[in-house]
Amino acid sequence: MTPAIETKQLTKKYGKSRGIIDIDLQIQEGEIFGFIGPNGAGKSTTIRTLLGLLKPTSGSATLFGKDIVNEGPAAREDVGYLPSEVFYYDNMRVIDLLKYSASFYKKPKRDIEIRMHELAKLLDLDLTRKIDDLSYGNKKKVGIIQGMQHSPRLLILDEPTGGLDPLMQQTFFDLLRQENKHGVTILFSSHILSEVQKLCDRVAIIKDGRIVETQSIKSLRGHNYFRCELELAAPAKKSIFANKNISDFSVHGHNIHFIWSGDVNELTRLLAGLQLTDISLEEPELEEIFLHYYKKEG
Repeated sequence: MTPAIETKQLTKKYGKSRGIIDIDLQIQEGEIFGFIGPNGAGKSTTIRTLLGLLKPTSGSATLFGKDIVNEGPAAREDVGYLPSEVFYYDNMRVIDLLKYSASFYKKPKRDIEIRMHELAKLLDLDLTRKIDDLSYGNKKKVGIIQGMQHSPRLLILDEPTGGLDPLMQQTFFDLLRQENKHGVTILFSSHILSEVQKLCDRVAIIKDGRIVETQSIKSLRGHNYFRCELELAAPAKKSIFANKNISDFSVHGHNIHFIWSGDVNELTRLLAGLQLTDISLEEPELEEIFLHYYKKEG
């Protein structure tokens, strides 16, 4: 099966400044794929390059097998995009803006209009209002509808929940899951890791313009990772915890905290050499695992 998105050493440089470097991704049709990293890590640059808004310095990328440079318009025909920041003509009514956007697609206008009204009802958006009168959250709803009203096969969402209240975020997530059940592939870029954790099948972690890890969510949060909290009978030497599998280490008197990533048998051997009065081993949150990767790569 042809991947929905495939990049090979995709690189975008801004003069001497770092953009993205040797990005290798393969996202299969029907996946909900998370793309996580803090602001400035390279998420938006990757997305804008995929969409032809930026020209790659080197490397290649395809959307449904079509090259983003040589077959750009055809590659983007079945893509819906929601940018992290939405900017519109303030004096236009929402419905006029969405109809104008719909005119760029070859799909039947009647089908797009029906879909537009369905999405507006679901998201509680008044289509008759002027853009200038909308709150930031309602402008984001306009962007969601604009990206989805032509029923694309691929949705590329860049920080999509900004401005949405918690209830509307849940409605939006339910909508994405429903779209995915109908075969839509979703690239979900965010720095809000709990969102990715709830929604995605796999995730790529990006740091300083490079992919540092690609894993399934299940694997990323799997049994090889533990949040360890120890209470010792007597203080222990820090050198005992000088282990490549330990990150986020801290000591407070007799209490020790760290994240473990590695062989569980090695962890039990380390613990067996300690005089413990209490122990807690829990599955860490994705954010803690994310920080582990950043510190490990750093």
